Amino acid sequence: MTAPVKTLAELAREVGGDTVGDGNARIHRVAAIEEAGPGEITFLANPRYYSHLETCRASAVIVAPGVAARASADARCKNYLEVADPYFAFAKIHQLFNPAPRFAANISSLAYVDSQATIGADVAIFPHAFVGKGAKVGARTVLYPGAFLGEGAEVGDDCELHPNVVVRHGCKLGNRVIIHAGTVIGSDGFGYAGRGAERVKIPQAGSVEIHDDVEIGANAAVDRGTFGRTVIGRGAKLDNLVQIAHNVVIGENSIIAAQVGIAGSTRIGKNVTLAGQVGVVNHLEIGDGAVIGPQSGVGRSVPKGAKVSSALHAAPHQEWLKVMILLPRLPELWALTRRLERKISDLLRRSEKG
Repeated sequence: MTAPVKTLAELAREVGGDTVGDGNARIHRVAAIEEAGPGEITFLANPRYYSHLETCRASAVIVAPGVAARASADARCKNYLEVADPYFAFAKIHQLFNPAPRFAANISSLAYVDSQATIGADVAIFPHAFVGKGAKVGARTVLYPGAFLGEGAEVGDDCELHPNVVVRHGCKLGNRVIIHAGTVIGSDGFGYAGRGAERVKIPQAGSVEIHDDVEIGANAAVDRGTFGRTVIGRGAKLDNLVQIAHNVVIGENSIIAAQVGIAGSTRIGKNVTLAGQVGVVNHLEIGDGAVIGPQSGVGRSVPKGAKVSSALHAAPHQEWLKVMILLPRLPELWALTRRLERKISDLLRRSEKG
């Protein structure tokens, strides 16, 4: 695939920004600020990297308004794209220069497609994919090698199921859903009754429903409901190695980072962020816009808009920060406390004698 070539002015129109310098500068690639050279565009979103403006060899830099004026007259790069959110603009331009691969419509003779399955227009199905009885595949969807659609599973338009993705029976995916290699949609929820040798598996009779524009990373698992559905809302993004238990509901545009585990029947609101290795117990509610810091154990519901963090137990974020600051001083504070205790004890003894 030939990379496109765009002028800086054209890129500015794409992202709603303004050019500083030569709007006709030709750009063919995006690169890191330390490595970018002629013909490439880079971005500066973190103030720690302001010093790179002086030595950057890129043809242009994406910056916030006013940043270009900080560069000296001797700075090597003279062209800038000013935009309110440089990182967001970088992402859009990066997509422009690195579009997702497109495949010719073709169903491999080495794939299995049941005669009662429904296949939309311009679908690409690679060797060793499996499409079961009554399954539906939407237009322009790609099933990579080893992808599995169980009986009655539905996948919408313009989806990508990477190698060895499993979508089990009765599960439904919306449009433009991307699922990366090794992920399982609709695995059995973890449910047992009884104890020891008497333990009995509870049948998981529900399904999974994934709405439009969701992306799920590699080797994640989304369990089907015991009854009803496990739901991943529109625009949610799940990282690699995430575990979503039965009947969990995740709201629109929420971000779930790697190694998060969410136990059964918990409800996650819209625009929630769960950082890496967060664990959430069952039957809780996390309100819209809440942010949970890394390695937090969430044992109670979290209100709308709250920010909580703790490697031990979730607490108000500012309180947790104070605790983290004090931790290195604990030995010193403990020694001081013991000295004060001894002095108080001595004073009490003297007062009793006197």
